Amino acid sequence: MDLKPLITLLAIVNPLAIIPFFIHYTAGFNAEQRWQTIRTAAFAAFCVIAVCALLGLEILQFFNISLQSFQVGGGLLLLLSAMNMLNSRPAEDRPNNATLEAGVEKAAEGNSIAVVPLTIPLLTGPAAMSTVVIYADQARTIWQHVALVGYGVVVAAAIMLCFSLASPIARVLGKTGINVMTRLMGLILAALAIEVMAGGLVKIFPILASPAIYP
Repeated sequence: MDLKPLITLLAIVNPLAIIPFFIHYTAGFNAEQRWQTIRTAAFAAFCVIAVCALLGLEILQFFNISLQSFQVGGGLLLLLSAMNMLNSRPAEDRPNNATLEAGVEKAAEGNSIAVVPLTIPLLTGPAAMSTVVIYADQARTIWQHVALVGYGVVVAAAIMLCFSLASPIARVLGKTGINVMTRLMGLILAALAIEVMAGGLVKIFPILASPAIYP
């Protein structure tokens, strides 16, 4: 069995690097709401990988979307997430869920952020999706496609494990540490978003990669 696709996927998804974002987006959640967010994010990541492995090429062709355009759109989502992190309120100023109604809203919010932006585009963004689609295109037997789906299960398990470690990390950092880390990661995410968008734009408009000519 070729483990290269699995190793590549784990390196690209890299759930350890997404822990700071998970801490930021789940600030104020109780244990059950946080665990629900973890389960939803892991399941959503598996679904994305499975769909890309089985139907990725067909979906893009059906909507007449290129991987390059998909990359630019994913970069824009990343940039919006980064701006939200840079402009977010401190953790200590966030409202707590003191009522049942607030708890229900938090649970709905957790399911929402588990899919966007945690799963898409932070965990399984354009790079991960395009990687799965490329390996799916190279697959020659049904078992190779099944193996790609199985790798999605491994990635989902890795996400659950890493996000489960977020609580002890948050306790060590404290509120001030989380706030500082949130803004730092927001700045890094903004730079990453520009890189992702630039990569897609260069592929769509190759002239952008040409060296500038000065008189």
